[in-house]
Amino acid sequence: MPKPPAPTSPYWKFQRKLAHLNSYLFRRTGGRVGGSFLGGAPVLLLHHVGRRSGEARISPLIYVDDSPRLVVIASKGGVDAHPAWFHNLMAMETTEVELPGGERRHVRPRVAEGAERARLWERAVTVYKPYATYASYTERSIPVVVLEPTAAAPTT
Repeated sequence: MPKPPAPTSPYWKFQRKLAHLNSYLFRRTGGRVGGSFLGGAPVLLLHHVGRRSGEARISPLIYVDDSPRLVVIASKGGVDAHPAWFHNLMAMETTEVELPGGERRHVRPRVAEGAERARLWERAVTVYKPYATYASYTERSIPVVVLEPTAAAPTT
């Protein structure tokens, strides 16, 4: 199994630049640009804090609206590793997301299990079909993260 690129590699630096550009365009246009991904899958901006660096980060992520909850899939991060944003998010009690149109929500993350995970996975694959392809070539269980609404201010 190939090893994922190091976080300081040119690949990851390019990924960070794309995420910054997406966030900028998303905010400037209220989500009209950067608010969807390949084929119209909706995108939100996830606010999180790097566990090691302590730096604030923003990750554009495809989501499923499971009102009042939101659902994201921890798909990127290498074939055998969860992405850094997933680890950062799960280390936080609450955080904030931005939706197209400028709506901000305070959320509490949790990983879906069992029947709930299966139901939400099917919805996510409907929104973005490459999730199923990705799942077919990774050995890890891809987390389905439920973002529960909360009125509390985000903590770092």
